[in-house]
Amino acid sequence: SIDKAAEKYKKSPVYDGTEYLLVDGYNVIFAWEHLKELSERSLDGARHALINILCNYQGYSKCNLILVFDAYKVKGEHREVETVNNISIVYTKEAETADMFIEKTSHKLAKTNKVRVVTSDALEQMIILGNGALRVSSRAFLEEVRQAENEIREIINSSNELNNNMN
Repeated sequence: SIDKAAEKYKKSPVYDGTEYLLVDGYNVIFAWEHLKELSERSLDGARHALINILCNYQGYSKCNLILVFDAYKVKGEHREVETVNNISIVYTKEAETADMFIEKTSHKLAKTNKVRVVTSDALEQMIILGNGALRVSSRAFLEEVRQAENEIREIINSSNELNNNMN
């Protein structure tokens, strides 16, 4: 009924303007062809390439970006978090998957923030939607990143043209 729909609308979370983007690192690496090819030669190289791409994207989009990798260098009970430029990189603790971390984090953040999660994992997408977060497939996110890179290039080219005209 309309009353139920109106009641549900009233309960919708109010966002304070902060946007979070949680990225399932290995899911993206294996979904983006150029990173997948790189990972076959060097998984570490593919991770670093993704980190560089996402640092540029974050600088353009200004979202709070959290890149999550399944534990690869962490043994024991502690997860490792590092900051590279303005992105947080989480290496999950032993026996904690990236999916588990993303589920918990998106559930907590989506109560008061806009949260988008980049993954192509079908089960993960269903859980994320149930948590109130928005999902973006790895392929759709690649298009978003390419669009941002094109706009960054246009800004740089315009700036260079302006500087050349002033000289």
